[in-house]
Amino acid sequence: MAAFISRFAGLHDGFARGFALRPEHLAAEYHAADTGLMVSPREGGFRGFFHDPDEIIGEFADAGLAEPVRYGLEGAFWLYGDIDVWLDDEGRRELLLDAARRLESVPSLLGVSGHLLAVARKG
Repeated sequence: MAAFISRFAGLHDGFARGFALRPEHLAAEYHAADTGLMVSPREGGFRGFFHDPDEIIGEFADAGLAEPVRYGLEGAFWLYGDIDVWLDDEGRRELLLDAARRLESVPSLLGVSGHLLAVARKG
């Protein structure tokens, strides 16, 4: 099992939190989306490698592991401005979690999630 930050997390987060309005932040977010290398322009800001969901398969293969099942941990829901309202309401929370479960492993949607989890068995 391994956890990853999505290649596109910086870009999504930058727009959701308004950082993308600053040219130096937007440049860093685009660079991370293109290369995986994130270097925040803020003093003491985040530095790290963001994974494309398809890279995960090769990394597991290189480690001698079977192809992993990949999960988008937040899905697109982390980008919704009123997510806390949905989570705080029991009925809405169940609807949200049901939708998240249905979408969590859809390959074409993995990149929208900020964080990914991959699980495989050796063999």
